[in-house]
Amino acid sequence: MTVFEHKGKLLIVDCGVLFPEETQPGINVILPDFSSIRDRLQDIEAIVLTHGHEDHIGGVPYLLRERKDIPIIGSKLTLAFVTAKLEEHRITPRLIEVKEGQRRKAGPFDLEFLAVNHSIPDGLAVAIRTEAGLVLVTGDFKMDQFPLDNRLTDLPGFARLGEEGVDLFMTDSTNAEVPGFTVTEEDIRPAIDAVFRTAPRRIIVSSFASHVHRIQQVIDAAARHNRKVAFVGRSMVRNMGIAEKLGFLQVPKGLIVDVKAFDRMKDDKVVLICTGSQGEPMAALARMANREHVIKIGEGDTVLLASSLIPGNENSIYRVINGLTRWGANVVHKGNAKVHVSGHASAGELVYCYNIVKPKNVIPYHGEWRHLKANADLAIRTGIPEDQVLIVEDGVVVDLVDGLAKVTGRVAAELVFVHGMTVGGGGSEEALADRVQLANDGAVTILGILDTRTGLLTEPVEFIARGFVQDNEWIQGATKSIDDALRAANKVKIVNGAELEDIFTQSLTRWMQRKYRRIPVITSVVVDA
Repeated sequence: MTVFEHKGKLLIVDCGVLFPEETQPGINVILPDFSSIRDRLQDIEAIVLTHGHEDHIGGVPYLLRERKDIPIIGSKLTLAFVTAKLEEHRITPRLIEVKEGQRRKAGPFDLEFLAVNHSIPDGLAVAIRTEAGLVLVTGDFKMDQFPLDNRLTDLPGFARLGEEGVDLFMTDSTNAEVPGFTVTEEDIRPAIDAVFRTAPRRIIVSSFASHVHRIQQVIDAAARHNRKVAFVGRSMVRNMGIAEKLGFLQVPKGLIVDVKAFDRMKDDKVVLICTGSQGEPMAALARMANREHVIKIGEGDTVLLASSLIPGNENSIYRVINGLTRWGANVVHKGNAKVHVSGHASAGELVYCYNIVKPKNVIPYHGEWRHLKANADLAIRTGIPEDQVLIVEDGVVVDLVDGLAKVTGRVAAELVFVHGMTVGGGGSEEALADRVQLANDGAVTILGILDTRTGLLTEPVEFIARGFVQDNEWIQGATKSIDDALRAANKVKIVNGAELEDIFTQSLTRWMQRKYRRIPVITSVVVDA
């Protein structure tokens, strides 16, 4: 999520989500931090969406909860995906549909939209003109010379803006470390055909629910090899229905069938397309791997993981692959076949863009720190002064004045967790830390009954432990540590209930750390006799 400000008005470009890592248990998604604009919601002129992937549109419902009438500007497919998502949140949006080549005003911002190709159709770059200068934001893009939809990235438009004078260029960094040019989507057709040609039984394809181009390749292969296709998973069914209805997905008549019909069809005549290519525990593929899905993987089935391996998801993905293999499936993935190409520009494409855009200032964006650094190095090698290439992180404020971009401050930009029906909250970081501690070290509840006259326990403490072995040796050691601490405290003064709870927690924590090198989550409860 990027916020532009000019003449007291705000323009937001993209509003996506992050997905949780294994170190963030219980988290559904992670939102941008809206706190820095929360008291300025009425100043927002519009939200511009570059394309329909979750990391660019997933946060929109949460922002519209705070002001429902913010106009949303985007292409036809992007707005359709956003609308379907907002229906789940019972929000009716104000939509403004645009397409490449169009210009539109949003307050003091003059917007021009340019076609870019990516792993989802209908992507747009946006040029933002103001009296302060011209900014070009690429969104996610690559320069596929043979795109499936014949919609090329508008390099002439990039060059034209370069001649006009781009003051700030914000460009996709995801593949900046990869040399050369990203190969075309067409290049994976032979590998997909090989899977369909050799698979003896069912084919289960897992992909992102928004990867329309990849699903198109699978549907084309199914048609060539006389197989019927069924979609599995709510988001996959919804998105592919939208894409077909709008003409972005071409499906031969009669090819799509209901998954319930598969029981009556020959195994070598069916293809299932489902979600779960990143090992998400609740997605269809993971439930198949765990034998928790109505579709039971069996000997001779072929599973095709037709997506990239997102950093941080490796363990989850390999866990799913192992589970599928255990039940007899042949799993085809990026590691053993050419079944995926990236949707992001590699180093050669980025350099090409720098040379035709000729920007005065550059902010590499969309990537981890190593990607941003690699992209910055490319920009510098094309002749852009090093002090005009800014590597910035979330929350950093950049001012563009008289053609010079400069870091001038910082705003709050914490991770905002969505867990269940709860969004953020002051204790979300602390709650997450507790969950991690519970997972690593377990929990202990200590119960004591206090004689308030003497400051002594009327009977030995009781322990309720979860997450580690509680044997007699542990109970004796824990009891002794608490008794020793209580005697020492009573030499100073007679303790009350609240003080005794602190003594329980602190003494057991010190003893557990010293004896077991573990610090469980400790809850102490003292009841007056």
